[in-house]
Amino acid sequence: MLSSSARRGAAVLLSAAFLTTLSACGAAPDQAAGAADGKSKVQPGAAASLADLGGMDALVAAAQKEGQLNVIALPPDWANYGEIIKAFEAKYKIKVNSENPDASSSDEIAAVKSRKGQKRAPDVMDLGIAFARSGAGENLFAPYKVTAWDKIPAGQKDADGRWYNDYGGYISIGCDAARIPNCPTTFADLLKPEYKGKVALNGNPTKSGSAFGGVYAAALANKGSFADIQPGIDFFGQLRKSGNFIPVESTPATVEKGETPISIDWDYLNAGYAEQFKGKGVDWKVAVPTDGVYAQYYSQAINKEAPNPAGARLWMEFLYSAEGQNLWLKGHARPVLLPVMTQDGTVDKDAAAQLPQIQGTPAFPASAELDKAKATLAEKWDKALS
Repeated sequence: MLSSSARRGAAVLLSAAFLTTLSACGAAPDQAAGAADGKSKVQPGAAASLADLGGMDALVAAAQKEGQLNVIALPPDWANYGEIIKAFEAKYKIKVNSENPDASSSDEIAAVKSRKGQKRAPDVMDLGIAFARSGAGENLFAPYKVTAWDKIPAGQKDADGRWYNDYGGYISIGCDAARIPNCPTTFADLLKPEYKGKVALNGNPTKSGSAFGGVYAAALANKGSFADIQPGIDFFGQLRKSGNFIPVESTPATVEKGETPISIDWDYLNAGYAEQFKGKGVDWKVAVPTDGVYAQYYSQAINKEAPNPAGARLWMEFLYSAEGQNLWLKGHARPVLLPVMTQDGTVDKDAAAQLPQIQGTPAFPASAELDKAKATLAEKWDKALS
């Protein structure tokens, strides 16, 4: 969905440890508006934990007093966000204003900066880790440690609580078996002449996290490494020259029309498409390529100057509760608390059983390697595809 995916910037990988360690508007309301019951120790905009706010009842009261929450870049068919938003609204009777669902992580950061002091500024963000790190470095995010903070592995969160990973998935190859007699299951397969004009990415890898992951996975499949993404760029350059790769943003619409019958995307998105396409003449098959195993998480963050600071913190508490985590899992994404929930019995076992099967164990890039890969793509991607 680069509808769904343009929004995604590059993010840090985590993975198999899954089971082991794992525009101007009016001025914004005063962030210092206190919790409705007067029990909070600090004002919502300065609260760094639920305890600071006087507990869950006080937080809910303060959020309901605000009455709304501004979110951005959350496609309803991305990791089950449509159901997540509806569940939050129903549970807390708070209106969620969802703007520009197909925006990128860079768009989210731009909105935080350009709408500073405005009522319509985003309260919360779902970001690729590269953007989460850079946004924290620019002091754009409020430190807040959710109740489940100690359950989130140290490597998957900012020590000060300015961002923390939320859910992840693996790069996969989706294929319409109704149009493709023999669906590819590896990156090597994609080079076959029979796939001419049929292979697409979910966006531009310089802007889209899923497309970025696709190139990284291709690098791993072609003797590259997290320190060397160039083989992945070369691979797509070769696919482009052979005519197999088409520079068309793969979306559910392009798949249904037959324009992008083979799409490289996150497994949770491709798995969701398989359900979405039932009865529409599309037989969508999903495979995680064994020659390029790559997993990645996205991250949550709160706008430091959120116009609805209590609602922003309540949203985080909801997402990192068993209910919120299981809703992501229902969308075929692997929530960050999956290992803990598996151990304590709070996981939705039926949803967990539906996760795409994985073979092999992915490796994880260091921050410096991720930054280098991003810079290399920015410099060389367009040239390789020209």
